[in-house]
Amino acid sequence: GAGADFLSYVLVLEELSRADAGVGVTVAVHTSACTLPLLSYDSPYVPALAAGEEIGAFALTEAGSGSDASAMRTKAVDGRITGSKQWITNGSHASTFLVFAREGERVSAFVVRAGASGFAVTREEEKMGLNSSSTADLLFEDTPGERLGEPGEGMRIALRTLDGGRIGIAAQAVGIAQAALDVAAAYAKERNAFGGPIARLQAIQHKLAEMQTEIEAARALTWRAARLKEAGRPHTVEGAQAKLFASAVARRQTGEAIQVLGGYGYTKEFPAERYYRDAKVTEIY
Repeated sequence: GAGADFLSYVLVLEELSRADAGVGVTVAVHTSACTLPLLSYDSPYVPALAAGEEIGAFALTEAGSGSDASAMRTKAVDGRITGSKQWITNGSHASTFLVFAREGERVSAFVVRAGASGFAVTREEEKMGLNSSSTADLLFEDTPGERLGEPGEGMRIALRTLDGGRIGIAAQAVGIAQAALDVAAAYAKERNAFGGPIARLQAIQHKLAEMQTEIEAARALTWRAARLKEAGRPHTVEGAQAKLFASAVARRQTGEAIQVLGGYGYTKEFPAERYYRDAKVTEIY
């Protein structure tokens, strides 16, 4: 609702994720996965979402159709949806859901409101990380939905939305990795061994230098993809590259932060172990 451009939004996601990756993904799904597609179709639900009065969710994944979204089994007949969705971020708290269902041979997109008949949140997932973020299973039993766009346009809406969503995941990964570097660098300056701070040791310096270099490279890829999207230019490949590279950097370099901290890195006294747990999912979703 601030009127900011997409790069500014990506910077916000990075900074939020630097503090708490669960908050970062909550905002990312709410904004780029739910609100932006609705905005493209002048949905009346956008003002409440943009104002932060409501939270949005994106319901595409099912138990048998994750990466292969076209294999979904949820169906819609005459605007009534029947089926289930899995691993839906914000699922337990959202008021507005962008739901994808098969109409005949093609997939359509629908807006479903919390409280609609036949709609229920059936399970809240317990996860390795991102514990401040809701991940839920949803059930639809002859639930009314309002179609977004034309019949059969759902896959195009979903894939276009995911092109932008991957840039948000990349920003999240960069934020997590930056937080891990911040902790590792600070600890290396304070921890004394072998006659002085361990930051004096070349092995530690190599780790920190590689962390910083890879994080800056991931950030550059992310910003490039964000600028392309903001300019209305093709960004499918660039967003995927940013997500692929940044997520690997986050997983690898949060592990290196734990190595710098040694035994303390394996404890909850420092946040390095949380960054490590939070980073892994950026390679998966």
